[in-house]
Amino acid sequence: MNAVYDPHAIETQAQEHWNEHDSFRASETDEGDKYYCLGMFPYPSGQLHMGHVRNYTLTDVINRYHRLKGFNVMQPMGWDAFGLPAENAAIKNGIPPASWTKDNIAYMRGQMQRLGFGIDWSREFATCDPEYYRWEQWLFLKLFEKGLVYRKNSVVNWDPVDQTVLANEQVENGRGWRSGAVVERREMAQWFMKITEYAEELREELDQMSGWPESVKSMQRNWIGRSQGVEIDFPINGGTDGQDTLTVFTTRPDTLLGATYVAVAAQHPLALLAAESDSDVSAFVEVCKKATTAEADLATMEKAGIATSATVTHPLTGESLPVWVANFVLMEYGSGAVMSVPGHDQRDWEFARKYDIPIVQVIEPIADEQCDITTAAFVEHGNVINSGEFDGLDFDGAVDAIARALEAKGAGRRVTNYRLRDWGVSRQRYWGCPIPMIHCEACGVVPVPEADLPVVLPTEVKFEGVQSPLVTMDSFLNVDCPSCGKVARRETDTFDTFVESSWYYARFACPDADTLMVDERARIWAPVDFYVGGIEHAILHLLYARFFYKLMRDENLVAGNEPFHKLLMLGMVLQGGKKMSKSSGDAGDPQKLLDRYGADAVRTAVIFAAPPDQSFEWSEAGLEGASRFLRKIWNLVDQFITAGPTPKFDRSKLSDGAQAVRRKAHETLKKADDDFGRRIQFNTVVSGVMELCNEIGKLKIVDDNDRGAIGEAIRIALIAISPIAPHIAHSLWSSLGETEALIDVRWPKVDESALQQTSVKMVVQVNGKVRGNIEVAADADKEHILGVAKAEHNVVKHIDGKEIVKEIVVPNKLVNVVVR
Repeated sequence: MNAVYDPHAIETQAQEHWNEHDSFRASETDEGDKYYCLGMFPYPSGQLHMGHVRNYTLTDVINRYHRLKGFNVMQPMGWDAFGLPAENAAIKNGIPPASWTKDNIAYMRGQMQRLGFGIDWSREFATCDPEYYRWEQWLFLKLFEKGLVYRKNSVVNWDPVDQTVLANEQVENGRGWRSGAVVERREMAQWFMKITEYAEELREELDQMSGWPESVKSMQRNWIGRSQGVEIDFPINGGTDGQDTLTVFTTRPDTLLGATYVAVAAQHPLALLAAESDSDVSAFVEVCKKATTAEADLATMEKAGIATSATVTHPLTGESLPVWVANFVLMEYGSGAVMSVPGHDQRDWEFARKYDIPIVQVIEPIADEQCDITTAAFVEHGNVINSGEFDGLDFDGAVDAIARALEAKGAGRRVTNYRLRDWGVSRQRYWGCPIPMIHCEACGVVPVPEADLPVVLPTEVKFEGVQSPLVTMDSFLNVDCPSCGKVARRETDTFDTFVESSWYYARFACPDADTLMVDERARIWAPVDFYVGGIEHAILHLLYARFFYKLMRDENLVAGNEPFHKLLMLGMVLQGGKKMSKSSGDAGDPQKLLDRYGADAVRTAVIFAAPPDQSFEWSEAGLEGASRFLRKIWNLVDQFITAGPTPKFDRSKLSDGAQAVRRKAHETLKKADDDFGRRIQFNTVVSGVMELCNEIGKLKIVDDNDRGAIGEAIRIALIAISPIAPHIAHSLWSSLGETEALIDVRWPKVDESALQQTSVKMVVQVNGKVRGNIEVAADADKEHILGVAKAEHNVVKHIDGKEIVKEIVVPNKLVNVVVR
């Protein structure tokens, strides 16, 4: 063994051993229960950042620990390769996205291998591989057959610079999240998946998902947003082309008699009709097209609107109510219209005050609550007033009675609504999976025949501006209609990249399957036992992945209902109190750190910095500390080996010091087992091994029998630290003369007898201040402990001649004598 710790040399040797023995190749036939821990796969942006390093180090630690525990572990890796960054880089640099992506993957794969992650690279794929995206095209066609896929005109957020549709969450202060351009509201034909058909199942099963953080489940519940209420039809006075009623949904039908106006979205047919003949309405609609649609912004922005000449009839009173166009109503939510009750909704109240619309009170408090609708809306439940036959009813009674009255008139119905909307999967960009549909002038929209899949995305392309080259590429566009044989054209929209990331975890089980989306191996490995990733994916990615798993289940492809048993949402890596990010140029370059300190130091520093679910401030000072710790382990083992081979030892003949070290070793082993397996607190494993090494280093070895116990303690330290710093542990384990590689050993059993103490050290306090230390038998009773404590020479000086008021003994810890 080299006396000097050389991380680069030992890391190269360890990785060569793992590669030579194919140590991380997973097989369904290997012994042990399966264990599948997966880190959310990365976008191949060019290089890893510190967030990646943390994510995949934590995943690797979990998988290595479970391997030590005898599980049959699978740890795959792939690449979430489609998306705007590759396309924008191609436009900027004049290279095809496929080439840019391929080069980035090669570099990032090398960085991951340098970090020593125990990945089964035989399962690697990128989502831009036709062999992969072929199967999401196949599933899309199956859903189309079932009526779970449809195409319709929809009002969307359009980024005029990136030339694509953006989700509401990608619009920040009215601008595109990447381009910064002012977003426009456009009506476009879009493809949708009916995730709403699974809304109730997605919501209900959250209650059974005990392995998920409550905060994430709460976010998903709110996103799905189940609410029960009444749909109400307001007849449109005079009617309009094809529309005689305006339908709204409300959870407060008890306030129906307080409605003084209705508000519609700027893209609602009533608003667009009014805009045709009213220039002021037309101008307001144009302004709304450029406004934000993010809910957080809607809640705080100034409410604005404009009256139209249209009116509707109140379904119970027959009164005429004006129709307003309002900026707080979105076409994509509900029917794009709301019943406005300013007396009992604060948003409606603010709008009504601004535009001098009547405010009517129809609910009064039950108890001593304050209610003055001249100063604010009263939004609590109460008793109905000013509502004719419904006066005096409480909330439940009024809801039931008013719903029955509407149903009797055919003007309303009780419904359950969801905040969740169908998933718009169309994107007007090139670098994505082609949507497998064909447009024929004679037949309409026709699915691509299954035998013709995959519809392959051309990779040798040239960009002219930001427009998708597919739009003008005749070799891609022109195709015969599979129904009538006439010349037709392919769909040029591509899938939202969330589609690719919604099922990759199942494909890892069988990446070479060529006759099915996933084969029987998916039933062995899926669901994923432990899924690891950033909190920013708590809603959309995880919700879509859950949805896709149910779609695959319904195609009889996977077992169970949910894709992930346990979920670990990581805290952020911060610098200067802000999240490190590649876009802001401060994501950290792990390559420089690897070159300087080695992989084990980087891994140890990242793990030791904070528990996985907590954010932490990144500092290279942590790497210096990690490097010193690893050198200390190396030197400790080197000194031990230099003294000779490890002898066997007799536990009954160990010196007191050796017994104490052995007890510390098995305490460390027991706690590390709990920290790795139950608590998921890996930083305390590092600190525990540090403490154990300190105890080993301080021990004055009496004889070879003591050396035998120290050899056991060193081996325990190496096993405990090996999931975190696997290279140095591998090398030192071999240097100790072990013939079986550490990666192949099993987690040792704790010797409970070693944990038993014959004596304990206790602190002695007088009036709460430490005055001495004592050592007593572990089974000593309270009276004996107090006697020894009060006889300690420094304690005697502080209690002599004083009255003892109280005596407190905390077993195995301290004694406190209270005097006056």
